[in-house]
Amino acid sequence: MMPLTLAEAGEENIIRKIGGKQEIKAHLENLGFVVGGAVTVVSAIAGNVIVNVKDSRIAVSKEMAQKIMV
Repeated sequence: MMPLTLAEAGEENIIRKIGGKQEIKAHLENLGFVVGGAVTVVSAIAGNVIVNVKDSRIAVSKEMAQKIMV
């Protein structure tokens, strides 16, 4: 398991765990980040990532991406 910030661009990963406070988990879940779901990093700039989740492109800050374990 590793944080989403370390995932390779273009590689599909499965979300294993989402850390953080309950409101952060709920926010990420509303965006489509659910345990067992697929996520693909499109690009990463200074730790901030753009990902494909459920046919949507979402920008995630470095802090949030470190809470998503793949």
